[in-house]
Amino acid sequence: MRAEDGVRAAYAEIAAWLRATPREDLDRKRHEAELLFRRIGITFAVYGEGGDPERLIPFDIIPRIIARSEWERLSTGLRQRVRALNAFLADVYGKQEILRAGKVPTALVLENEAYRKEMVGIVPPGGIYTHVSGIDMVRTGPDEFYVLEDNCRTPSGVSYMLENREAMLRLFPRLCARHRIAPVSRYPEELLETLKAVAPARAGADPTVALLTPGPYNSAYYEHCFLADEMGVEVVEGADLCVQDEVVYMRTTAGPKRVDVIYRRIDDDFLDPEAFRPDSLVGVPGLMAAYRAGNVALANAPGGGIADDKAIYPYVPEMVRFYLGEEPLLANVPTFLCEREEDRKYVLSNLHELVVKLAKGSGGYGMLIGPHATAAQREEFRARILARPGDYIAQPTLALSTCPTVVEQGIAPRHVDLRPFVLSGKEIRIVPGGLTRVALKDGSLVVNSSQGGGTKDTWVLEDEGPGGLAEGQSQSQVQSAGLGC
Repeated sequence: MRAEDGVRAAYAEIAAWLRATPREDLDRKRHEAELLFRRIGITFAVYGEGGDPERLIPFDIIPRIIARSEWERLSTGLRQRVRALNAFLADVYGKQEILRAGKVPTALVLENEAYRKEMVGIVPPGGIYTHVSGIDMVRTGPDEFYVLEDNCRTPSGVSYMLENREAMLRLFPRLCARHRIAPVSRYPEELLETLKAVAPARAGADPTVALLTPGPYNSAYYEHCFLADEMGVEVVEGADLCVQDEVVYMRTTAGPKRVDVIYRRIDDDFLDPEAFRPDSLVGVPGLMAAYRAGNVALANAPGGGIADDKAIYPYVPEMVRFYLGEEPLLANVPTFLCEREEDRKYVLSNLHELVVKLAKGSGGYGMLIGPHATAAQREEFRARILARPGDYIAQPTLALSTCPTVVEQGIAPRHVDLRPFVLSGKEIRIVPGGLTRVALKDGSLVVNSSQGGGTKDTWVLEDEGPGGLAEGQSQSQVQSAGLGC
């Protein structure tokens, strides 16, 4: 919120609001937000820790602000990056030119467990592999944004982005009315348009789309149902689908109905027991045969994990240069691959100041934050790296930006990141903003919900106009949940 010379312009109204709002009013609104999320049922699941696995993601009522000029630079870089990631996937499952050119180590790709040989030679409709990408960003200075990681498999969290906006509109209509906030409510409509755009040609103008979920025990099941409802499509489990003559059908009360596009929220391993893990009980037998025959589109395409593997991540800037002939607009965090001898020596000598991550890890697990770790923890990771160096990467500890956050002690700075969602179909679409995740523990850099993190609404501000309202937008529209903002 603050720069060296005071409050940043985009936060001026928020700063004034915080000065004028008594602490007890903030606490009351915080409690109202929790009741609202609990009543709607906005939860995620954490298994294996005991107690009730269904939990609310803490929602912080102070929004995170991004100026329009900042967002324009970010969104341009995001489009460039996702184009390069899609080109990389098409290449490694096709001609493998980037490997032959020596720009990415061949063994790092072809011997990687995320590389799916079953996808070799398959060209998805439109040549799109990652239809929904979640690109995690961190900010370290006024004009310094870095990509922390790419999510090209089944990125989650967009439902919280949408529900966070709804909550702010309900709780703070006047505050919303004082800002010209770029809308996010079109995301489900744009997602559906993206999915329909990659349907097989025979589907015609109105293809049938379904969302495939592993079921209610999945941690993101709420989001699956939410998105299916918002798009007006069926949410199905593996048992609801069947494949006959390499065509996918959905069981309905009126009989089998052909499915043209499947927005799948099931990991590759469990997608089709005939192609991947034979013990999968949540997949669809024969699905990959139908996909290979071109009778159904899968979003995201199987095998996309090779593009977001943490060991591949350092090579994304080179992908931009190789496929697009452009310089990367978004920078990577400097990354050390522990399988390289030189990198490994550096990492082992500097564990006290690095963040060490599992190359295949997610959710904030299997990570060492060197400056906050004990000597015993650092020695434990030293032994792990020496035993299996290829399993680990390391990065410097960045001075992540903070946002004002309501905590038990009052308003305090907490570290944040940002996950914009990029849709790739006939065109690339990005709703303004994304999901801001916040590390609620004092000093923590881990924003993951499973590790105690929360979320904020993300406001991309349009240029100010008379009265602060967007063109054609009335006060009543702003105050009505779902409109205006």
